[in-house]
Amino acid sequence: MSRNLAISIDEFYHVYNRGNDKREIFLDEKDYLRFQTLLYISNNIETIHISNFQDAPLEKLFSIPREDMLVSIGAYCLMPNHFHLLVKEKIEGGLSLFMQKLSTAYTMYFNKKYSRTGSLFGGKFKIKHLDSDKYLKYQFYYIHLNPTSIIEPGWKDRKLINIKKTKDFLKTYKYSSYNDYLNRERIEKVILDKGSFPDYFSTPIEISAMADEWLEYSLSE
Repeated sequence: MSRNLAISIDEFYHVYNRGNDKREIFLDEKDYLRFQTLLYISNNIETIHISNFQDAPLEKLFSIPREDMLVSIGAYCLMPNHFHLLVKEKIEGGLSLFMQKLSTAYTMYFNKKYSRTGSLFGGKFKIKHLDSDKYLKYQFYYIHLNPTSIIEPGWKDRKLINIKKTKDFLKTYKYSSYNDYLNRERIEKVILDKGSFPDYFSTPIEISAMADEWLEYSLSE
């Protein structure tokens, strides 16, 4: 969708971007963890320099005090060559500022680590306005089921083969917020602001059951 979309406070959006030329943007576990950390640190009206905490354990990074947040994050998923975010803007211009801080900080980290220069992402971030409950709920599950593509590439075309294997995989995938909604204890849970999203995202049993329904619909015919 065009970036000319007007972004409004308290509206919900699906934001996503991928690597330049579809290149991988996460090459090891530390890359994923760095991006997750930046999801927390960049979501702040003040600037926090992560370089000041180079030797800090992950637990400390996720407990750094923040001022007012720029956006509320309701869901996220990191894939090898792209990422998805479900967000709500909290202050005027907050979403664009958050994405600028996030993308710049991660690109600087990635380029330094892998001795490269230039843009990492394929242009500016893409955005969709989620203007109905139905659309919002759909994107919530779409984002959380995205890792299925890693082990079942045909699932979106209703060619899912092994549903049990997929369920088990999703419950062990560390780079999305799915397990935070299943109430598994993780330090990354502070990335989310669940209270700013509809309460139909609050019950682990219902979330798991709905995810199962989506997967069952994707089974091979």
